[in-house]
Amino acid sequence: MDLYNYFYSSTSYRVRIALALKGVDFHYIPVNLRTLEQRSDAFLQRNPAGGVPLLVEGDFSLSQSMAILDYLEQTQPSPALLPKDVQARARVMELGFAVACDIHPINNQRVLRYLQSELGVSDAQKQAWYAHWIAEGLMAVEQLLVNERARGGVGPYAFGTQPTWADCCLVPQFANALRMQCDVSAYPLAQAVYDHCIAQAAFAQAAPMAQPDAPQS
Repeated sequence: MDLYNYFYSSTSYRVRIALALKGVDFHYIPVNLRTLEQRSDAFLQRNPAGGVPLLVEGDFSLSQSMAILDYLEQTQPSPALLPKDVQARARVMELGFAVACDIHPINNQRVLRYLQSELGVSDAQKQAWYAHWIAEGLMAVEQLLVNERARGGVGPYAFGTQPTWADCCLVPQFANALRMQCDVSAYPLAQAVYDHCIAQAAFAQAAPMAQPDAPQS
């Protein structure tokens, strides 16, 4: 199994967390997003969308992180990252998609690059854009965590005592918010989940600075 990805890519990070939690060995193939390697002819032949992650297993390839998470859940079912209970499963997916669909698409590097290169926004305006959508998105995520605790959920993960898709999605996005120096004080439950997760071995294994293409200090 090959994973084309980039160490700082939060979508790649989601998949790396799931692979680590499931104990799946894979071949790490770096794609440098800063040099636009993902837009090269060679890579576009593999993934016409020109993005990462890209999972390749034999003659099968898959390029959307949430589809990859689902594929891994079906092909590597233990440990499960989605509950069996239908409603619990839906709630986990709700939080995961809140990150994947509401926050990430408007704050990824492709969008930020376009804001500056084509629309001429300043660094300060780009930061304001990022912080606005992080605040709006994480407030919704925080409320989902509040609701889960009100139903009797206890953590320390987003949903209970075992990691799920929700954690795979929340941790990379929260890490990005911290890296971009966003104020996260209004999201104490999300912060607590993040702090717990990054202390666990699988999450540490998947972390950006633990990857082979991360800058060496």
